[in-house]
Amino acid sequence: MFSKLTRRATLAALLIGATALPTLAQEKIRVSVIDGYPARALWVKEFTNFFIPEVDKRLAMTGNYEMDWMESYGGTIVKPKGVLEGVKLGLGDIGIVTTIFHSSKLPSQGLAAVTPFVAADARAVAKAVDEIAKEYPAMQAEFDKQNQVYLATGVVLDTYQVFSREPVNALSDLEGSKVAGAGMNLRYLEGIEGAAGVRGGLTDFYNMVQTGLVDHAMLWPEAASTFKIAEVAPYMLKADLGAVNSKTITVNKDYWEKLPDEVKDVLQEVAVAYRDHVAGIAMDRAEASREAYVAAGGTVVEMDAAERAAWANAMPNIAAEWAASLDAAGQPGTQMLNTYMGKLQAAGFTPVRDWSDDDAVN
Repeated sequence: MFSKLTRRATLAALLIGATALPTLAQEKIRVSVIDGYPARALWVKEFTNFFIPEVDKRLAMTGNYEMDWMESYGGTIVKPKGVLEGVKLGLGDIGIVTTIFHSSKLPSQGLAAVTPFVAADARAVAKAVDEIAKEYPAMQAEFDKQNQVYLATGVVLDTYQVFSREPVNALSDLEGSKVAGAGMNLRYLEGIEGAAGVRGGLTDFYNMVQTGLVDHAMLWPEAASTFKIAEVAPYMLKADLGAVNSKTITVNKDYWEKLPDEVKDVLQEVAVAYRDHVAGIAMDRAEASREAYVAAGGTVVEMDAAERAAWANAMPNIAAEWAASLDAAGQPGTQMLNTYMGKLQAAGFTPVRDWSDDDAVN
């Protein structure tokens, strides 16, 4: 039998030994995030304010890993058009890729852009495109070829509108003019006589209009407010061309393969939450942004429904062309187009022109 003194001594020794045992150290993982756009851009700001804290919060629930974030925006590492290449080369571990700049490398990402006049709703378009990416491996395979892992699609605009130096009241007012756009949306002008598209980025549009390089610019009200477009383009034609997916969160594949499964799971989950969060903000801010545009001296003119229909029907069937080019490359372009249109119609949107039903390529 142990004496009380012996038992106490043994217990004390055990306690001392327990406190001397090494604790499992939390692993810190270094990660760099890049985008060429400035920190004030909606999607960049919300990556800082939502994506990063949400990842940290979810990882803290187990306490196994902690991310050591480094953020580089506004051209410090890459320009807006250089994010895809930057992530491919490992200049950043995570990137916010503006996909509209890369129609040749990421053709599937043009799905919403080739189907205008369908849904002026960022939430619906983001969800539909992201579901397409998960249902059709071809879309993610395009990023794999760029040494990247696809996480989620982002839609940061409620709908494209036309911002002008002079009043625009009808489709005919766009004839013979020069219009700034960022990519596929320049094809919206092909049915307008004499209209010429001039390619540029969001950060370029102010100067392009101010200097007279263009007469109009296609962008969305939140961006127009953020970049003070009313100062140079005080007229907005509310044409509701539609929401377009233009941002995708990707991860360098070499970096991804080294990540623990727990971190991978959290990044994938938060990317979807970020998708819905940013789309929700885009919609919430849409009306306020139009009001801010007017307060800054802008005038809004709502395009007549018949004029919108005339514009949509004057365009070549860029959606059918897009689908046919993917089909020819062995990808399910037509299937993706039909599925996408079906998803939006099931969500309650009636297209001005049903691009999947138009058999003829104008």
